[in-house]
Amino acid sequence: MAITQEKIDRINALYRKSKAEGLTEDEKKEQDLLRKEYIAAVRGNLKSQLDNIDVVNPDGTVENLGEKYGKQRKTPTS
Repeated sequence: MAITQEKIDRINALYRKSKAEGLTEDEKKEQDLLRKEYIAAVRGNLKSQLDNIDVVNPDGTVENLGEKYGKQRKTPTS
């Protein structure tokens, strides 16, 4: 999921406005949604990069970390 430059510009504009004069409730909601979308995009990009890392083991074999760990899910802790 990629985030557009227009959305990044809007995030920045809302931030500047929040510091200068404050935001309306609708603008606060918009800012929250845009920030969540931005964070999701960064996490997805990082995961994609990490999934494409190959490690050379001491015995010379190559292991792709995405294939080894990519499909594992965190188990909830109690």
